[in-house]
Amino acid sequence: MRKNMTKIIFILLLLLPASAFAGAPLDTVKGHADKVLDILRDPALKADSANNLRKEKIRAIAAKMFDFSELSKRTLARNWNKLSSEQQSEFVMLYESLLEDAYANKIMSFTDEKIVFNKEIPLTDKTTEVQSVVMRRNDEIPIYYRVILKDGTWRVYDVVIEGVSLINNYRTQFREILANKSPESLLETLRKKTGKS
Repeated sequence: MRKNMTKIIFILLLLLPASAFAGAPLDTVKGHADKVLDILRDPALKADSANNLRKEKIRAIAAKMFDFSELSKRTLARNWNKLSSEQQSEFVMLYESLLEDAYANKIMSFTDEKIVFNKEIPLTDKTTEVQSVVMRRNDEIPIYYRVILKDGTWRVYDVVIEGVSLINNYRTQFREILANKSPESLLETLRKKTGKS
């Protein structure tokens, strides 16, 4: 009986999708969020003089948490192919810098908020939406992280805050620029915004 049970369990494990072995998307996102909260709660990083150090630590976590290449491609959508490979590489780098700054500045405004991770909803065999809520004193802010599985790791490729997708928000802005101007103009706009011009 025990041999039969072992065989059944082995067969079931073989039938499970590969993503089941990658670690739960929710646990991955929550792990990154917990590290950010640890930084925000660290007494040694509370002083204004530690702002830059605190921001750098948050940026380091964001670099591991987000798939900026995937985010870039999805944001530009059909316009991605208008950029040369060199322009694509620069766009990813500039967009990453822009988003890391925005993410760090937004997250550093948190004080005693609590983040509750509710559930994960599979979107495709390699993408999942991790749903969370930021609990504030007077309200709740739903934040949904869309993650993709690449090389055995779940990484964020979009964030939906109160129903507004990060990708869709920037896609609209970038599409308007590329409708009338060249990819180089878009890059120059991003260089100015990130201080890399």
